[in-house]
Formats: sequence, C-alpha cells, structure tokens
Amino acid sequence: MNTSNIKRYAPIARKDFIAAITKQAEKYGISAKAIAPIEIKGDLALIAGKPFPAAIASPRSALVKIVEQQGFNQTIEQVAYSWFNRLCAIRYMELHDYLGHGRRVLSHPEHPTGYQLLDDCLDVDMPGLNSNRVKELKLDGTQDETLYRELLLAQCHALHTAMPFLFEPIDDASELLLPENLT
Repeated sequence: MNTSNIKRYAPIARKDFIAAITKQAEKYGISAKAIAPIEIKGDLALIAGKPFPAAIASPRSALVKIVEQQGFNQTIEQVAYSWFNRLCAIRYMELHDYLGHGRRVLSHPEHPTGYQLLDDCLDVDMPGLNSNRVKELKLDGTQDETLYRELLLAQCHALHTAMPFLFEPIDDASELLLPENLT
C-alpha cells in the first residue's frame, strides 16, 4: 500500500485541526496568553464582552481547570488528537458499514459534498439524540451546522457506549472545543 499521500497529509491536517481548536478556545476567552473572566447575567454568560448561553459556563470552567493544570498547548494538542482519532475511526466505520443506523456520518455515498446522516436525520435513532430537537432544527432549514454538530456528538456518545475501549467518553470541555463549520 502506498502511504506517501497519508504521510504528506497527516502533518498538515494536524496543524489545521490544532488551529481550529485553538480558535474555538479563543472564542470562549481561553488562549495561551490569558484566560478572560466569565460573568453570568441571568441566562447569559459574558466573556470579554461577548454573550453566550449561560449553559457554557460549566464546560468552560472545566476547560479552564484543565488548561491551568496541563497548560494551554498541551490541552489543545490532547483535544485535537482525540477529535482527530474519533473522526478517523468514524470514517473507517462508515466506509465498512459498521455503524448501526447504516448512514455515513462524514460523507455521502451519492453527493460528494453532502452528509448522509444530515440528509436522513429524521429517520435515525441514536441513544441520547432528542428527536424533537432534530425535527425542529431540520425543519428550520437554516440550522444544518447546529444539527450536524448534535448528530456527530450523538454518534460519538453512542460509539462510546458500544465500544468504550475505543471511544473514550466526550466530556463537556471537549465538546466545547469541537471546531465550528464542520459542514
């Protein structure tokens, strides 16, 4: 097997993924230089003057704790490595039809730029996936990014339940750092 393409691609993909996760951390006021304070006001969390849902306060706090213990760069490396491995495993599993629902998560067999799981989301049943929320996001028509993120996280949680030896649990801090613009 010729692995030269993989050898060229992997270091570039690693750097790009670390950059995307670093951008996510910075979005929540966490960088290598400083950690911005968070202020809760009702149902909002204010970080560096930007409003977020108050629900991010707990995962962000967990992330801050990890960064304080391990350092920013080490935390980002670790999270990037975990997400990259999860995505590679899901890709392998979808190509070999090992996913219980029979849909591809990271691709579409008929549309090179699509996601089969996103297209068929109303017919997919995964543990922990709120079908009413899925319907609401799908019918909105403008929430594909949010919907895809929820589907991907549900898939990772389901794989952890089925294969905890391969898929470590995803904590809230790791979910917070999952890059945006996945689609």
